[in-house]
Amino acid sequence: MGFFADSLNRIQPSATIAVATKARQLQAQGRDIISLSAGEPDFDTPVNIKEAAIRAMREGKTKYTDVDGIPELKAAIAAKFKRENGLAYETSQVSVGTGGKQVLYNALMATLNPGDEVVIPAPCWVSYADIVLLGGGKPVFAPCRIEDGYKLQPATLEKAITPQTKWFIFNAPCNPTGAAYSKGEVKALTDVLMRHSHVWVLTDDMYEHLLYDGHTFWTPVQVEPGLYERTLTMNGLSKAYCMTGWRLGYGAGPAPLIKAMCKLQSQSTSNPSSITQWAAVEALNGPQQFIEQHNKVFAQRRDLVVSMLNQARGLKCPKPEGAFYVYPSCEGLIGKTSAKGVRIANDEDFVTALLDEEGVACVHGAAFAMSPFFRISYATSTDALEEACNRIQRFCGNLR
Repeated sequence: MGFFADSLNRIQPSATIAVATKARQLQAQGRDIISLSAGEPDFDTPVNIKEAAIRAMREGKTKYTDVDGIPELKAAIAAKFKRENGLAYETSQVSVGTGGKQVLYNALMATLNPGDEVVIPAPCWVSYADIVLLGGGKPVFAPCRIEDGYKLQPATLEKAITPQTKWFIFNAPCNPTGAAYSKGEVKALTDVLMRHSHVWVLTDDMYEHLLYDGHTFWTPVQVEPGLYERTLTMNGLSKAYCMTGWRLGYGAGPAPLIKAMCKLQSQSTSNPSSITQWAAVEALNGPQQFIEQHNKVFAQRRDLVVSMLNQARGLKCPKPEGAFYVYPSCEGLIGKTSAKGVRIANDEDFVTALLDEEGVACVHGAAFAMSPFFRISYATSTDALEEACNRIQRFCGNLR
């Protein structure tokens, strides 16, 4: 009998964090590394949000708060859902956690029993499957094809649902692909869910505000109010508000679920940082214009990266509608050998050799449950992106 819990053997450390850590280590050794691995905007947190945090500290708002959020923040979140998504939630239906990851973790841990299945469109964010496994559940991947712009098709969802399905996780705009859905496309999926009343819906709307080319955001329960009693709508401040390190996520859903999540949180982290919570009140209630300004820059970067990757030998890169990722296929390069003699047998070999030979850090597709692809985050300076894409073109061109 080993010392460590059996449940730990079911999961892997976060691949995106591992790649970012390796890139930092190589930089510390003096290597010239361009890291395109972390999903983190290079813009700073807006000044008004920082000032709100400083003000909170000066005013002594540094004590424990309610476990799952101060009333002022819950009210700001409820107002956000009403204003931006047309959804009505009481403050008793809102949960605040230390990042969106904790909200998802709490929801799954509070509801999963052994044998429960969770349908996850793939490719997907690295943590969904591992959190499901940690909770004793079974992840069921519903594949999204590059030919469909990485969007889940209703028939694929229908096929993945069984009597054991407890949750369906929906993330759009999507990490890692940037795929976003029109109202009609969301409706086609919610029509399937309406036929399966035992399936709950966990929507990860973290990239809600990162949409380009005039696309409009729709969250499932907004499109299909019939799902209201079995949907947890999760969101957070990391991406659009450039607050990754502040650690603040939130969700809204049926009060009994929120209460169960609070019970769990009371025995783990307890409240998120009081200072971050007051900054979050300002973020949600304050001016929002900076989001549009950032999006203009992100859209330009996306166009640059998509264009340059499609000029690289053997790569195929669709143009995503949202988030700040592209998910190119490297299928055309599998089986080739790099300039330094490394054989590329899969997408992990591809990104490892790319990091070693050209100093560009990306994340391999297997981490997101779909190969042979890799993820690039374009949430970094335009100059760095251009140089990184030049290196990728050179690396691909040198494969034999």
